[in-house]
Amino acid sequence: MDRRSPVDAEAADPDAGWLATVMHVAFFVLLCSSLTRYLLVHPGAPGTPWVIALAVVLALLYVLGPVLGPRQTEGRGATPATAHGLWLAAVIGTWLALVVLAPSFGWCAVPLFYTGLRSLRTRSAIILVALLTVIVVGAQVKLRLRFGFDPNLMFAPPAVAAVATAVFIHSQRQADRLRTVIVDLLRTRRELAATERREGTLAERQRLSMEIHDTLAQGLSSQQMLLQAADRLWDGDPAAARRHVRTAESIAERNLAEARRFVHDLAPADLAGGGGLDDALRALAERESSDTLQVRFHQDGTPTTALPDRVQAALLRIAQGALANIREHADAGTAALTLSHLDDQVVLDIADDGRGFDPVERPGGVRGHGLPAMRARVRQLGGTLAIESAPGEGTVLTAVIPLSPPA
Repeated sequence: MDRRSPVDAEAADPDAGWLATVMHVAFFVLLCSSLTRYLLVHPGAPGTPWVIALAVVLALLYVLGPVLGPRQTEGRGATPATAHGLWLAAVIGTWLALVVLAPSFGWCAVPLFYTGLRSLRTRSAIILVALLTVIVVGAQVKLRLRFGFDPNLMFAPPAVAAVATAVFIHSQRQADRLRTVIVDLLRTRRELAATERREGTLAERQRLSMEIHDTLAQGLSSQQMLLQAADRLWDGDPAAARRHVRTAESIAERNLAEARRFVHDLAPADLAGGGGLDDALRALAERESSDTLQVRFHQDGTPTTALPDRVQAALLRIAQGALANIREHADAGTAALTLSHLDDQVVLDIADDGRGFDPVERPGGVRGHGLPAMRARVRQLGGTLAIESAPGEGTVLTAVIPLSPPA
C-alpha cells in the first residue's frame, strides 16, 4: 500500500523532535568530516574549489529544509508537496555531484535516508533509499578499489539501509495505529459523556414531571373541583360554598410553598420542618380530610434509624398522589395511610373504600400519569409497588422500599 509516511513527525509526536535534531546534527558533522578528509587527503587537487562550493551549497540547501519542508499546509504558487519535492531533489542532486568528485561524501546519505522516509510516501521513500544505497556502495567501491575487493563494501551498506528503513517504517506504522486508537478512544469518551448527559437530563426531566404532577398539578386539580363545587352551592348553600373556597385557598397556599421549595431545593415542603415522614404524613391526612373524605394516619413500629431523605420524599409524594387519585376518581368516604417501620424495609399502605377498579382490564393497572410516576419513584429506590382492587371493593396501594441497597 502506497501510504504516506508521517508528514510532520515533530508536530504529530513531540518526542520525534529530538530524533530530527540528532539527524540534522549528524548530517552537518558528516558533511564537515567528509570535506576535512578531502582537503587533507587531496591537498591542492584541481577539483577542490568545486568540492568546497558544492559542500557549502549542500549545507545551505539543507538549512532550507525546515522552511520548505512538509510542515507547510498552505502556500502560493507551488504546492507544499511540490516545493518540498524540489528541495529534496536539489539536496540529493548536489550530494550526488559531491559523491562523484569525492566518494567519502557518501556517508552523508544516512541522514538523507531519514529525510526521505519522513517526508515521502512509503513506496517512494523505499525507492529513494535503494538508489542512495546503490550510490553509496558504488562510491565506496570506487574509493577502495585499489585495496582489492571488500565484501563488506558491497553488502554492509544495503543491510544497514534495509534494517534502518524497516525499523523506521514499523515504528511509524505503530505510531499511526496508536494514534488511531487514541482518536477512537477520545471520540468514544466524548460520545459516552454526551450519552450520560442526555440520560441525566431525561432522568431529571422525569423527576421534575413527577414532582409537578404530585404537587402542583394535583393541587390545581383539587382547587378546580372545590371552586366548581362552590359555584354550584353559592346560591343554595353559601356557607358550604365559602368552606370550599377557603379549602381551595389553603391548597393554593400549599402549592405556593411547594413552588418556592422547587426553586430552593425541590424537597417536599412538608418535610422542611424537620419533623420527619411520620409528622408529614399525619399533617397530610389532616389537610386532605374534608366533609366528603375522611383520611386517617396510623404508624406501625418505630424506626431504628432516620429514613434517608430520598425515601421520605418519595413516600410522601406517593401518598400525595394516591390521595389525589382517591379524591378525583374513587368516590370514597374514608381513606387510611399506614406507615410500617420494619427491620429492613419501610412500607406505606394507602387504602380507600371507594368504587375500586379491575387492574387486569387496564394494562398494568395504570391510568394517566399518577401510578406510573409512583412506580418510577419506587423503582428508583429498589422497591416495589403493588395494587389490590376490584370493582366496588375499594383499593389498597402498597409501596415497599428496602432500607439497604439492593444486592
